[in-house]
Amino acid sequence: MNEQHHVLIIDDEPDIRELLDLTLSRMGLRVTAAEDLGAARHALLENDFSFCLTDMRLPDGNGLDLVREISERFPELPTAVITAHGKVEDAVHALKIGAFDFVSKPVDLDVLRKLVNTALKLRGDEPETKTDEAAQTARPDTGKLKRLIGISPAIEKTRMMIRKLSRSQAPVLISGESGSGKELAARLIHELGPRADLPFVPVNCGAIPTELMESEFFGHRRGSFTGANADKEGLFQVADGGTLMLDEVADLPLHMQVKLLRAIQEKAVRPIGAREEVLVDVRIVSASHQPLKPLVESGKFRSDLFFRLNVIELPMPGLRERQEDIPILADHFLAEITDDWEAEMVPSISPVAMSALTAHDYTGNVRELVNILQRAVTMCEGSEIQVEDLMLEQVTVSEPRDATPGRDADQSLDTYIEDIEKKMLEDALKKARYNKTRAAELLGISFRSFRYKLKKFGID
Repeated sequence: MNEQHHVLIIDDEPDIRELLDLTLSRMGLRVTAAEDLGAARHALLENDFSFCLTDMRLPDGNGLDLVREISERFPELPTAVITAHGKVEDAVHALKIGAFDFVSKPVDLDVLRKLVNTALKLRGDEPETKTDEAAQTARPDTGKLKRLIGISPAIEKTRMMIRKLSRSQAPVLISGESGSGKELAARLIHELGPRADLPFVPVNCGAIPTELMESEFFGHRRGSFTGANADKEGLFQVADGGTLMLDEVADLPLHMQVKLLRAIQEKAVRPIGAREEVLVDVRIVSASHQPLKPLVESGKFRSDLFFRLNVIELPMPGLRERQEDIPILADHFLAEITDDWEAEMVPSISPVAMSALTAHDYTGNVRELVNILQRAVTMCEGSEIQVEDLMLEQVTVSEPRDATPGRDADQSLDTYIEDIEKKMLEDALKKARYNKTRAAELLGISFRSFRYKLKKFGID
């Protein structure tokens, strides 16, 4: 650890201050200790700190007041709070107003060391100075955030929120319709934050059979049940130090919600068949296309888990909220599709076709737009996509409950048409004795279009 990092700790109990000072000093950090808010405010004016740790209850006020002040006056300074054991409400409130993270009393020193190491990664190897404008403008997040394509106010606001959320360890609930980019947002929060060099583990909660959930999340020991032939790490252990994304969290059964809540609050899991718990340091990011509040009200989702996961909500805008981005998105995905399919050129989109794309009601959002463009490239005969190539009269059905993570939803009508198209291609190849030029002539399409189709269906 770089000795130049300077840490401020605030606690009114001398024994705790001494313990924290000793622990952090042994990590190679310079430590300033304060016994109350007044001393802390004076120290903040006189020094440039890399990290701040404050108790909640102080003789001259509440540590949360200091968290608010630091969030406003020193937004680059990560601040953690020490909460009373079991006071989840205090911890959640602290995270909502800008705290980086929290530790509970009695302070587990291993947990504290991990928290401090994570926080200091936000400052890099060398602490930033408040006047270092070059460091602020040359931030590495700019390029990564360009993966959220668009210029609309809605997507700009989303980028700003992601940048802010990446500097915290607060649990985030990403809401939004299917296909709106929830997993991309979760990845960006991870990649722009201090855990970027550690695992990002996405899991679709609706894709795991109920009877396997506990083993999948928490792991098991050999011999703990029939078929457990070896020790297995759960998803929490795999994500240790990094981020665990709970996609479609609304699909968790109630019995699993209880176990998940305990794992998040205790920062520990107990594998099936194990006698002791295993500490895990994981940031939780959840996502759901179903609004959770109505599920809480109907008793299908635990209110205490909702309270714990929904510390900060990140709503992902659907395409109807960012129509001005559709032409930009279409051009971007067309270039990607033709590159993946090794096409000779990127087709343009006729003005009429672009108007149809912009006016379309996207129930599947960005994922549906990509599907439409893939179909259009396949159907397009010339160098320009026409409105009929879009086949917008087809209904796109997105993301069934049993979809695996990252897999586009199957579309029954599209699948039927694609099966027919694939058979026609194969029959033409056989008739032409696998001469591609002749097969294209038999089908009455250009060689370029024929090659697109072969590439799309994986026909060699």
